[in-house]
Amino acid sequence: MDRRGFNRRMLLGGAAVATGATSLSLAAAPNAAPADAAAPTAPAGGEVRHIKLYAEELSDGRMGYGFEKGKASVPGPLIELNEGDTLHIEFENTMAVAASLHVHGLDYEISSDGTRQNRSHVEPGGTRTYTWRTHAPGRRKDGTWRAGSAGYWHYHDHVVGTDHGTGGVRKGLYGPVIVRRKGDVLPDATHTVVFNDMTINNRAPHTGPDFEATVGDRVEFVVITHGEYYHTFHMHGHRWADNRTGMLTGPDDPSQVIDNKITGPADSFGFQVIAGEGVGAGAWMYHCHVQSHSDMGMVGLFLVKKADGTIPGYDPHEHGHTAEPAQGEDGKDGPERAEGQKEKRTQEHAH
Repeated sequence: MDRRGFNRRMLLGGAAVATGATSLSLAAAPNAAPADAAAPTAPAGGEVRHIKLYAEELSDGRMGYGFEKGKASVPGPLIELNEGDTLHIEFENTMAVAASLHVHGLDYEISSDGTRQNRSHVEPGGTRTYTWRTHAPGRRKDGTWRAGSAGYWHYHDHVVGTDHGTGGVRKGLYGPVIVRRKGDVLPDATHTVVFNDMTINNRAPHTGPDFEATVGDRVEFVVITHGEYYHTFHMHGHRWADNRTGMLTGPDDPSQVIDNKITGPADSFGFQVIAGEGVGAGAWMYHCHVQSHSDMGMVGLFLVKKADGTIPGYDPHEHGHTAEPAQGEDGKDGPERAEGQKEKRTQEHAH
């Protein structure tokens, strides 16, 4: 199933996610368009959704969130909504310590804050429903402008270790949230990069994660920072606009085009690139550009392949490469998933 459409199996059969799935798109089907014309875009919001999310202790000492028991990941699964959507999350804590779910950028009542201060956390073995709401931009009664919820946000624990969730965040209890605005361009694949202290996605130094694409794919990155340090996210060969979507709206858009962005703890941003646009295939590096941080292993690869699957000058055995799956709900990763999305979208547009 195309990740741009909400998985009906989740709606009708509980949060039953395919093996390896790391995303939940709460968007309706994309607006139809010819396959060779404009990119598909996000529809209007206004839906009420229900999902289940688990907090789990992983075998390697980390902690993670997941849509199914036994399938938690670090980062936790991507959750997507459209402005105007409401999401009810039945949260179950399977761990031996209290945990919670706290979100940035969305609307919620104090009972969904996810902190011990207001008793909105979950004891070991317990469950709780958190409700997140989103809204479109508009005028307040006094005439001032209220921004909408659309953006690249994130969620995390707020009670493990300390009342601020320091232990939980350090161990991996965090994940990405994307809120789309009607008309936002939808990508072929989405990847999450989290600078957490001196790691990327809580992985060992110099072990990626690496992400795959084919020249011409529209690839989205969500970048989040946690921990004690400021970092700079830099991607080789690709650049994006420093605005809400990471894309220019036209030739007169004043947004600065960048390839390096400073991020501090709890910062989050996102952008889309056309893989290899103007530069071609290659093993394109991304990393923290604080020199000592990159030297200590805060680096990964954006592996952009030619149509025949080759990457010029790249030897996966030399790099010890293991590609991260794109964050989709179909259980596929890498080129298989991207190609499946394109085929599905083409079929939908043809009808």
